[in-house]
Amino acid sequence: MKFLQSLENVATPENGWAATIGAVATPLFQYLYGTDRMDILVVLFFVICLDWITGVRASQKDNTYSSEYGLSRIPRSLFLFALPALANLLDKVMGTPGFLFYGVTFGLIYHTWNSLAANAHRAGWPMPKSIVNLVGSEIKAKAERAARKESK
Repeated sequence: MKFLQSLENVATPENGWAATIGAVATPLFQYLYGTDRMDILVVLFFVICLDWITGVRASQKDNTYSSEYGLSRIPRSLFLFALPALANLLDKVMGTPGFLFYGVTFGLIYHTWNSLAANAHRAGWPMPKSIVNLVGSEIKAKAERAARKESK
């Protein structure tokens, strides 16, 4: 009897909706991105989140932050998440399993890594000298962009 009473807390409309959304979203996610690719997508998500954090802090430090800047990052991030899905679908069409998907995804991770490292440096956060040297051109470009924003 206790077992049936405990099911009252599980069989709720909210849990039913959550299960339905999961049942629909999971196959869609696997169709768009492929199976067994969660780890690399988590890395991409994590790097994009760190880029957001470091970018906001860097722009606050050099007084170039605005709500427009923050809001403009949302479509950019959605675009970055859409590119691996497009690459996966192109892989399916061309019969190149994973070639475009991994190439695009690793390219996005590398590009975003450069951005977050440059932002962290601009924010004044400690970065190994070797990484600062590696992303020196990105640091310079971001500093020039910030200077143009300040002069407007």
